[in-house]
Amino acid sequence: MTNSPLPDDPWSIGLYAGPGPLAVAPLPGLAGTVMTRDQVSDVPAAFVADPFLIRHGGLWHLFFEVLHHGRRMGEVGWAHSPDAIAWTYGGIVLREPFHLSYPCVFDHGPAVYMVPETLGAGAVRLYRANPFPARWVHVADLVKGSLADPTPFLFDGCWWMFGCPAPSSHDMLTLFCADDLFGPWHEHPASPLIVGDRTRARPAGRVVAWEGGLYRFAQDCARRYGGGVRAFSVTRLTRTAYAEEEISGSPILEASGAGWNGKGMHHIDAQPLAPGRWIAAVDGIRL
Repeated sequence: MTNSPLPDDPWSIGLYAGPGPLAVAPLPGLAGTVMTRDQVSDVPAAFVADPFLIRHGGLWHLFFEVLHHGRRMGEVGWAHSPDAIAWTYGGIVLREPFHLSYPCVFDHGPAVYMVPETLGAGAVRLYRANPFPARWVHVADLVKGSLADPTPFLFDGCWWMFGCPAPSSHDMLTLFCADDLFGPWHEHPASPLIVGDRTRARPAGRVVAWEGGLYRFAQDCARRYGGGVRAFSVTRLTRTAYAEEEISGSPILEASGAGWNGKGMHHIDAQPLAPGRWIAAVDGIRL
């Protein structure tokens, strides 16, 4: 346990909206954040970050990293909302002997799954809700080794997963593929896709399909960890080839210079809300 003071520049979670996942902005009338460490009531929280959204059972659910100030390890917290605006904190739903973050949650078949970052486990772990949302069971190891911010997604009948095997330098991106979520998973022939580039390697949220395109998000860590979020159009993704190009208007999220996200932003999870309307859970670090 630690008696050190809480950081005076914590990460917090905000909600943005817009006509598409690549053009979102703060909701008018919503005062900055929707979730901070102060709302975490069951553990001493140093910060909250890495938010992922899912619509399930008529409610919006938010899963995110809670850095336990005493353990100095991340745990997965949960909140729920009827409208994705007013959120109620529900508690820690996943804790392990090692650090957890980046709880990428998704539906597949009749079940809800989560792939969080699990560096200390020596593998990318897959969890299944049993029952949703308060209990998560480890059901498989997908990829051996340490992979930061693993981001699985289904595309063209195949499972794919981005990840950063350089969690300290944030400058490498790898890609894996599998016929089935449970594997076996294999590294893509073009992987590593990026080496030695801190501006676009580390994943920054869920991959999204929109208007016939596929888009991935990356942290810009050139100046500091979590300085901003850049967006890339995946122009080719096959079993043997990969290509992407940065979209115009990227970076799509940056430090505001003041307030809850004054120092940086490093995550986005965009979800369709209605035709022509998207919401996005984002995070920022206070200046």
